[in-house]
Amino acid sequence: MSERMHHADAAWLQMEEPTSLMVITAVLWFDEPVDLERLKDVVRERLVERYPRFRQRVVPGGLLGTARWEDDPAFRLENHLLRTRLRAPGGRAALEALVSESMSTPLDSSRPLWALHVMEDNVAGGALLLRVHHCIADGISLARVLLSLTDERASGGGSREDFEEAEDASGRLARLLRGARTVLGSTRAAWKRGAELLAEPIQLMDLAVEGARSASALSRLLTLMQDPPSPFTGELGREKRVAWSRPVPVGKVREIGHGTGSTVNDVVMAVVAGMLRRYVEARGQSPEDVRAVVPVNLRPLREPLPRELGNRFGVVFLPLPLGLADPVERLWELKRRMDNLKRSPEAAVVFGMLSAAGMAPAPVERMAVDVMRKKASLVLTNVPGPKRPVYLAGARLAGVMFWVPMAARLGLGLSIFSYAGHVTLGVAADAGLVPEPRELIADFEEELDALAEAVRESGHSHPVH
Repeated sequence: MSERMHHADAAWLQMEEPTSLMVITAVLWFDEPVDLERLKDVVRERLVERYPRFRQRVVPGGLLGTARWEDDPAFRLENHLLRTRLRAPGGRAALEALVSESMSTPLDSSRPLWALHVMEDNVAGGALLLRVHHCIADGISLARVLLSLTDERASGGGSREDFEEAEDASGRLARLLRGARTVLGSTRAAWKRGAELLAEPIQLMDLAVEGARSASALSRLLTLMQDPPSPFTGELGREKRVAWSRPVPVGKVREIGHGTGSTVNDVVMAVVAGMLRRYVEARGQSPEDVRAVVPVNLRPLREPLPRELGNRFGVVFLPLPLGLADPVERLWELKRRMDNLKRSPEAAVVFGMLSAAGMAPAPVERMAVDVMRKKASLVLTNVPGPKRPVYLAGARLAGVMFWVPMAARLGLGLSIFSYAGHVTLGVAADAGLVPEPRELIADFEEELDALAEAVRESGHSHPVH
């Protein structure tokens, strides 16, 4: 079987460079080792047999042709489900080092573009590393696929393929930036419960009546000023490094939100802005606002995933208020900027741009990507996960981190993941720009405490205009 690749998917194939691989990465850790044989059965049944892309390879289209999908006649699950040994003494440091190394290693282009590594010698329990090329699907879809492998009980069962939107009894729908929900519609009721963390997505307007606003959004995108130089921008190398924070109780974040009339999402984004400000100041630079590229889901979450998966998302450019010194003022300003973006058709416009770029020769597409690169300094995703623990191949999932590629030659990717009542921040960075991502993690944890203290001292419940 041979099938022409969709233009939006081809764009991600053409965008790949040695210093910027277009691979989505997920790392999962468990309380115990994962049973390899049981995992193999789950992956075969729920991934390979259900979604053809995981057993198809890419046939390049040449300079002017379009790439194609074709069945891999030599496909064997064992070539993609790999045993990988962690360096002694194992544990999180060794896992972070291995994930960092993987982000610098291309997938084997002669085979279907994915790999699942089962970690051995991990003293903390079991761990998995999943790598999937972006041309197969967007992060939203892949997260739904990944979590369709899990169950609500160790014995199995409870998995669901449909996504049900979280109920919104408070009537606050459309308060949050839809892009903050990036990677998820759930495959199960547990996912539905977890989605309350970011339960107010933007209502994308009917695109049929959005012509004038789309033109306005395109004009705004093209006229955005270039982001200022910062420790997060510059020439990229091949080496990448990752780190992730200790899980933060959602209750701690929600308490800050209650004190300021803000959502959990507002608070987490404000803490990220404060973290970046701390990092810039520590390097003797004056903090200036920078933009984050935030992915936005354009596929209805109630809609079942097509067997062919694919990319159906856009992005918005969220300006992060690093220039504000006061943590509470920074929170209010960030909330205001997110509210301004939530009704914008900007994400759909960018999806159209990516689709058009996928039809163009690679050199033309790289020029378009370079224009986008100058408008932003980092990629930022926010992923709501299950509120209660889930199981994969009988092993209890203790934590997850998920990164989309740092597209458009950006050097910093931040991911916020919520799971089982906790929030975790992940950092992926170019080693030449951010040699020690753990420094950003430390700044995140300090900024969270500082914002909580500032809210207690301010005594304000709403912005002062």
